[in-house]
Amino acid sequence: MVPTHMPMTSALCEEIIRDLTRTYPGLESQVLTTTAYGRPVQALRMGQGERRVLYTAAHHGNEWITASVLLRFAQELAQADQEQGRLYGVEARNILNAATIYLVPMVNPDGVDLVTGGIEIGTLEYEAAWRMAENYPSIPFPDGWKANLLGVDLNLQYPAGWLQARETKFDQGFTRPGPRDYVGRAPLNQRETIALASYTDAVDPALVLAYHTQGQVIYWTFRNYEVPGARKLGEEFARLSGYTLAEPEYASSFAGYKDWFIQNFRRPGYTIEAGSGINPLPIDQLDQIYRDNLGILVTGALGLPEGG
Repeated sequence: MVPTHMPMTSALCEEIIRDLTRTYPGLESQVLTTTAYGRPVQALRMGQGERRVLYTAAHHGNEWITASVLLRFAQELAQADQEQGRLYGVEARNILNAATIYLVPMVNPDGVDLVTGGIEIGTLEYEAAWRMAENYPSIPFPDGWKANLLGVDLNLQYPAGWLQARETKFDQGFTRPGPRDYVGRAPLNQRETIALASYTDAVDPALVLAYHTQGQVIYWTFRNYEVPGARKLGEEFARLSGYTLAEPEYASSFAGYKDWFIQNFRRPGYTIEAGSGINPLPIDQLDQIYRDNLGILVTGALGLPEGG
């Protein structure tokens, strides 16, 4: 159901979610919100275990390949469960009995469509984005587009050092809506981020993963907050994936989704920079990215044996 030969779009994401919920009765979907341009931000839920985890992807338009990763994971886990099989060497039934897994595969459907061709050249949406991009001529258009179609970077929208992020990004010249790095007029003032924060509060997860590209790095800290078990679980993620466990650079360490989660919940949250190269990564990296991250997705659901 999840194509490995073509870029993801919001319409394709909707179609896949529709097919998944029709095919696998254990999968449920809901619309968290619609964007300013009417595209739905959808969530999937599977499993019935006590441990709740929340996996998110495609916060940035040109990181659309991460949506394919989460959708493929949902399909393979549901299929393995239906066939009484295994995923990553673990009985699928055991995973779904241990955890309830929540997935938001495409936080930023408007931005994704701009980058992947879901928005046609000459439309009002495309022209609005083009006008914003003209203020930032050094950023390739549309390939360099990370923001939503209001020109706000959704991973700089959370009340976790937002003022510091604003100061840093303004100093770098990102002072108005554009392709990337504009923090918005206030934290949590975009439909997508309001919805994701509210959904996170409702789910109350033990752990969150925020998928981005690229660099093969796992970021696990925010400021000096002590999160029990976060380092040990992060080290296991690094071992399973071959990625590097790291702390973010100061200029990139504020107002992100995982920053807000760590600050508010004091539980493990990880930003995973999957793949390598220049965004948007080509679709032919999907198989490798998925193989690298499957262990993270399964282990995140189960936790470490001693409760990490």
